[in-house]
Order: sequence, then structure tokens, then C-alpha cells
Amino acid sequence: MSAPSHEIVSTRLLAWPREAVFPAFADPARLARWWGPRGFTSEFQRFEFRPGGAWRFVMRGPDGTAFAMDKEFTDIVPPARIALRHFQEGHDFTLTMTLADRDGKTELAWRMNFADAAEAERLRPFLKRANEENFDRLEAHLKESVSGPPGLAR
Repeated sequence: MSAPSHEIVSTRLLAWPREAVFPAFADPARLARWWGPRGFTSEFQRFEFRPGGAWRFVMRGPDGTAFAMDKEFTDIVPPARIALRHFQEGHDFTLTMTLADRDGKTELAWRMNFADAAEAERLRPFLKRANEENFDRLEAHLKESVSGPPGLAR
């Protein structure tokens, strides 16, 4: 049996170029519309999209449960990478989101690197599903906010 992995990776090929995808992360009004698993909402208190900047918000589940989120952006390279540190009791990880050009489409990869491999293994089933739901919501947002051929913003 192999040792538990500290990393959880989720990827999705999006039909839009990364220059059309990246702004959906950088604009807090857009990000709040799609961030989180299906049925969740996000209320942002602070969004400083720069290395060292804070991102604080409350994510509310479908049952009304509120989850306070506290993150710090550690690296931003438009339109290729966003990295952040997640500070939430019981969930200690870094998230690196890369947007790679794939013939005019975007391969979006999320790499969650946990301080504790056991924590990653415990959360893996939920987070793999939640990340896919987040990707679904991002795709739906891009379909609504990008018109014409992929890559032409409204």
C-alpha cells in the first residue's frame, strides 16, 4: 500500500483561451458568482488580488451553514497562475491554479498541497467532487459572460 499523498489535483479543459478565463478569477464580482461547489454562495469581505493580498469571505452551504474562509494570495502571474495559502482551522493547504494554453483552449489545473497527508486523504473524496462542481460553475459562468466564438468577451 502506498503512502498517502499530500496533494489533491483536479483538472478541466475549458473551451475558452486563458485570456478569457483568467478575468473570472481576478474580478471579485464575477468570482463571487461562481466560486464554490454546487448550491454554495460566497459573500466577500476582502479581496486584494495581488501577492500578499487577503481574500476573506463567507461561503454558505445549501443548508445555510456558514464557513468563514481566510486566504492570502502568494503568487499571481496573469494569465497563467494564481497561488494562495488557505488558513482555515483544520484545513492547512496551498492551492496553485495554473491556466495552460492548449490550442486556444485552457487546461485549468488546481493543485492543493496539504501540510498533513492524512488530512488530504480524509478530504480527498469530498474535494475531488467539490472541485468538479466548481469547474462546472466556472464553465456555466463563462458561457453566460463570454459571447460569440470562445475568447470574445462581451
